[in-house]
Amino acid sequence: MTSLPDAFRSAARGAGATADDADLDAAAQYLIGRWTEPQRHYHDVSHLAAVLEVIDRFAHLTPNPDRVRLAAWLHDAVYDPRALGDANERDSAEFAAVMLNGLGAPDEVAAEVARLVNLTAGHATEEDDPDGELLCDADLSILAADEERYAAYTDAIRREYAHVPDDAFRAGRSRVLTELLKLPSIYRLAPIHAEWEERARANLTAELELLA
Repeated sequence: MTSLPDAFRSAARGAGATADDADLDAAAQYLIGRWTEPQRHYHDVSHLAAVLEVIDRFAHLTPNPDRVRLAAWLHDAVYDPRALGDANERDSAEFAAVMLNGLGAPDEVAAEVARLVNLTAGHATEEDDPDGELLCDADLSILAADEERYAAYTDAIRREYAHVPDDAFRAGRSRVLTELLKLPSIYRLAPIHAEWEERARANLTAELELLA
């Protein structure tokens, strides 16, 4: 099994980064440090690994899988459960561009990875954006988990938002789930949609009923 630092180095090289191996490994270790911060209970290194696994599985569906992999590494590089709105995604996108420029990635790649990171704020993609669709589908893959994993996910999300009173959390979480269910399709890429859509909608509907 490929280690996370090896996976980061391979993706960075594949996307055109020119930094030496030592700098790429240092960047990977720095990011892993961020993904293991104490405020993270769901948005942690296990989530990163799960997103990367989905991207690897469906990499053939996108023209630039290494850019998508880098976006996965960087999409929650900044994560503060107390942040307002899209601040985490916006700050992560800015961080991504700076880091990738520092690692010698072409400007186009740094800008594109930052764009992909920003998509995870609302998981809304435009037509003909397979890179963005794969990242968003991978980020939302937990929604189609089995009952035990889904319960562990919702528990972890609640712990991340332990500072929010129960009534406010239930209301906010219900809004998020309702918006997801309103989407014409939670998963955009056809093979992923076919495999996961029904299960994800069942999980979201069941959670909404519990919150009510």
